[in-house]
Amino acid sequence: MRITIMSLLIACTCIGAMFAMSSPAGAFSLSGFGGKLGYMSPENLDGTTTLGAHLEFERHESRVHLIPSVMYWKTDDLSDLSANADLYYHFLREGLMTPYVGAGLGLNFFSSDRSNQSDSKLGVNLFGGVRLPAGALHYFLEGRYTASDLSQFAVLGGITLHRGSGH
Repeated sequence: MRITIMSLLIACTCIGAMFAMSSPAGAFSLSGFGGKLGYMSPENLDGTTTLGAHLEFERHESRVHLIPSVMYWKTDDLSDLSANADLYYHFLREGLMTPYVGAGLGLNFFSSDRSNQSDSKLGVNLFGGVRLPAGALHYFLEGRYTASDLSQFAVLGGITLHRGSGH
């Protein structure tokens, strides 16, 4: 499992570095990074704390954002490390408090302490929330549902620190 986690983190770092390089106008470019913390309720399991990290990519003057992320939770001797590729749309221009909605795909890496087995499953992410601007960063509150063999619902709060002064 450690090799899987390390491989996933290295892959996310490499993908982020590729997107961070200068890109042509109209392409997505790295605009920020951040983290999230919340309460996760996996189907038929006890609720637990979840922790995540993300990168944020956007096109200049666009309301569409690409958010690759990783999230982790553990409860009832089962843990999940998910790698997600999400896209969201915020309804008002940058700098204003605004609601957003999004969807994406996630690859969930489940591991059971009890049976010492692991499995990976694809899931569909559906989420929405509100962005709260604060200078060179924004806070967000989000509700998130992942539909998969083990469906999950989460309520999250987080922060995104923006690169440069474009926000």
